[in-house]
Amino acid sequence: MRILAIDTTSEFGSLALARDTEIVDVISLHSREGFGHLIFQQIQALLDRHGLRLADVDGYAAASGPGSFTGVRVGLTAVKGLAEAHGKRVVPVSNLLALAFAGEGALRATVLDARRGEIYGAVYDAELRPVVEEVVTPWKRFLELLGDHKVTFVATDFTPFRASLAGTRFEDAPVVTISRALAGAVAGVAARAFSEGRALLPEQVDANYVRRSDAELMWKESR
Repeated sequence: MRILAIDTTSEFGSLALARDTEIVDVISLHSREGFGHLIFQQIQALLDRHGLRLADVDGYAAASGPGSFTGVRVGLTAVKGLAEAHGKRVVPVSNLLALAFAGEGALRATVLDARRGEIYGAVYDAELRPVVEEVVTPWKRFLELLGDHKVTFVATDFTPFRASLAGTRFEDAPVVTISRALAGAVAGVAARAFSEGRALLPEQVDANYVRRSDAELMWKESR
């Protein structure tokens, strides 16, 4: 089956086209202003390059977060709308899980910068089963959550964290750096979900923010 995958969860976005588990093409995108104004023309350009129409796509996948709240919504809204229009199903894929899919190691500690002095993190085994559930937490606290696990760190940019490992038991832990173009990994995870019958109807798809938005936090504090 042909899968179209989208990642718009940060300023470094991407699109991928897959045929079953084979990644046919990946396009890197970059936009500080978000992707709402260009995502559909980029999708059309990708399909045109391979002589395909939207009707030829059998299923959709999107990075569902964590990431930019607006970015997450743009990608999910795009695939949900296309899937609804063409009667297809959707697989939402956690960005942290996509990192684990693209990474290496028996235990993969996936890390994304969440700003505000925090990170998004999780640990998956080689079969992509969660060992430490997804969290948003300060970096030092995340290292504590790893306990005695011997992990391989997986990130698109591990530079902000490497120095802080000095003097810890993770000082010599292996690090795998993954391309910012995560849509290929999103498609890979989605292919497994489609084959196992775990794809969702568009209306069943939701975002994976991990952390509440500023609006929600301010509303809660005002209560």
